Amino acid sequence: MDVLLHLEGEPSRTVREQYRADRERLVRQPMIALLNDVADADPRYEDFSVWHYRTNSWWWQHQGAVIRLGRKIEIGLRFDLDGLRVQGAWWYPNPGQVTMFRKAVAAEGSGHELSAIVEDLKAKGYDISGDVMKRPPRGYPSDHSRTDLLRHRSLIAAQPLGCDEWLHTPEAVGKVLAAADDLDAMLTWLVRHVNSTAHDA
Repeated sequence: MDVLLHLEGEPSRTVREQYRADRERLVRQPMIALLNDVADADPRYEDFSVWHYRTNSWWWQHQGAVIRLGRKIEIGLRFDLDGLRVQGAWWYPNPGQVTMFRKAVAAEGSGHELSAIVEDLKAKGYDISGDVMKRPPRGYPSDHSRTDLLRHRSLIAAQPLGCDEWLHTPEAVGKVLAAADDLDAMLTWLVRHVNSTAHDA
């Protein structure tokens, strides 16, 4: 936290270089250690990346990481002065994936399943967002019972985990795993319905 406080605002290049080693040791490396522990607890989470920081000051002030579960389907983590934030995301999709998503949402079985999953996440305090069209996509009735989901071209469920004392203890691993468990139904649905590469061309 002290390192990030020194990097608030628009830190000069001199300031960034002054705190580069401390940021690596006290911010980025602990994120790597956290995700290694998460992967040790559940092998499904072994494919992860922890971002480096770039020239833009935002990247110095926020430490990001992703756990890949499928094509364009990830668990994202971000650490900053507000604490740790976690999200499940299907984003930056290929056009074919959007088509597959809409078909699955429109279908009665899979559509009802996702709708119930999203409502459950909302009840648990997750913010549901994404790239959302103003109108329903062509080919789908405007009064479809799942119009809100059909308008999505990406789907993100996010929640801040905070910055209490647990953040500096091994308990952080359990907090991330609990959030991953919350997000599992949505991410599994997405892997099942939009992860095919058949339409990626």
